[in-house]
Formats: sequence, C-alpha cells, structure tokens
Amino acid sequence: MVKTKYSSVNNIDSIKSRSVLRVVNSAKTIEGEGFVVHRSFPTHFLSDFDPFMLLDEMGPMDLAPGEAKGAPDHPHRGFETVTYLLDGRFEHKDSHGHSGKLEPGDVQWMTAGAGVIHSEMPEKEFAKTGGRLHGFQLWVNLPKKDKMAKPRYQDIKSDRIPVVKSDDGRVQAKVIAGEAFGKHAVMDTRTPITYLHFTLQPGGKVVRPVPQNHNAFAYVVGGKGLFGADEKPAQREQVVLFANDGNEISIKVPDDAASPLDVLLIAGVPLNEPVARYGPFVMNTKEEIYQAIGDYRSGRMGQIDF
Repeated sequence: MVKTKYSSVNNIDSIKSRSVLRVVNSAKTIEGEGFVVHRSFPTHFLSDFDPFMLLDEMGPMDLAPGEAKGAPDHPHRGFETVTYLLDGRFEHKDSHGHSGKLEPGDVQWMTAGAGVIHSEMPEKEFAKTGGRLHGFQLWVNLPKKDKMAKPRYQDIKSDRIPVVKSDDGRVQAKVIAGEAFGKHAVMDTRTPITYLHFTLQPGGKVVRPVPQNHNAFAYVVGGKGLFGADEKPAQREQVVLFANDGNEISIKVPDDAASPLDVLLIAGVPLNEPVARYGPFVMNTKEEIYQAIGDYRSGRMGQIDF
C-alpha cells in the first residue's frame, strides 16, 4: 500500500496549470431498492475515467420516516468502493463477517478484491425517523495483479480525517486521500490517489500539484466555480474532466459569487489495462466476468448470515 504524497516542484519553469478537457452533466438514475442518485459516470456521455469506474451522488434528499432505502445483499469483485457520507446514517455487512456503521463525515474504503457479498442499508433508527441523506460512492479499479486480493476494509471516522484551511482562510480541504496544505490522509491506497473535498468561499482559489500522468476530475457538490487554466465554469451536478497537459490544477470562485463552492477533486494513476465489466464485477476479460458470475451464483462468494 502507498500513502499518497507529492513532492514540491522546485523548477518553477516546469509548473503548468491543466486545461479543462470537458464539462459533463451527471445523469439521474435509480439504484438499490429504488433510491435516486446523480451519476457522473458511467453514462452515455462518459463510460469511465481510468482508474475510476463510477461516481454516484446520493441525494441530497430529505426523507420522511420509513422512506429511506438502501442496497441489500449484492456482490462485488475486482475493484474498490469508496463511500463518503455527508448526511444520514448507514450500516453495512458482508459475507466475510465484517460489519460497521457510517455516520456524517465518515469514509469507508472497501477493497472487494476476489469477491464479497455486501449490504448497505440505512441505519435502523435513521430509517425509522427519516432525515437528510447525502453522500458519494466512487469505484476505483484494481490492477490485474490485485483483482483477486483478499477483501479489506478501511473504516475511517470523521474525526480522523484531516481538515485544513489555506493561509487566507478562504479554502477548506478535507483530506480523504492524498495531501492538501501540508496535511496527509490517514487512508492508504494501492496506487497513488487524490481525494479532496474543498469548500471555497467567494474570492477563494486553490492550486494543487497533481502529477501529469494522473487522470483528474472535479465534481461540483454545490455552488459555481471556474476550473483549470482556461477558467471553464461549472456548477452543481457537473463533472469537470482535466486534460493531462500540466502538473497542477486550479479552482477559483469569483469575489462576487453568491455562495461558496463545494467540490470534490479526485485523481489517480491510470491502469491502462483491458476492462471487462458487468454490473458489480470489473475484470480484465469476458472469461473472468463469466467466472465471477458463476462464483456468485454457486455461492462461492459466501452469504450474509448474521
């Protein structure tokens, strides 16, 4: 595992801000028992962004008592799921005997590897009383050598995730993976990955070093901002894809903005490997997909019995 760290760039002539490749609208779709998500990818407009295979935003929505829905027992193989909860409470179980709860601000980084049956459901009291639900799930592909690794969890409570502000106080960063303003994440990852949650006040600007060989994108959670060297505008429910033409990423909010900008910045090293995917399985070949389906149907991935 590697804890993602970036060294400073000493040669100022080598620093170049990335431009924006394109801005894509997320698509509304239904998942699990019937809850609505805003999906950045895969959609008809964007299939994936190597090594990232999916990004869903759950909510934000205000749920009445008994209205909360989840994702009952379902399989995963060949990738990792990263669940980041802003509001609400969820509980999870799997076929290897793991269980836990996610509360506001918590992150779960699950390496499905060789395969698990997983359940993600509203916490019982939250389901009973209702309330605000808001969160994200990111799928990170695993390299061929790790696709059949032993399943693993990193459950990180909110108070363990570094939160840091810029010197001028206009930018706050929550460091889920990677580094920001000298603070490093407690999460470790199989490949170098950046996952930062920025809140920029009007007049705020952030410039982050991101190696040129990393694919990088931003998802606008709330507000409006200007992205990249070309200052392309983007707003809520849009994903901004950055070109690989520089080694830093800039995000800013005009001084006269009506509200702060809330945005996720995510980057990682592309695997550049063949991808075969079917529902909850992400492998390298069709034959491996058939094997995953067979293993699931025959019960070789186990079952949740507690």
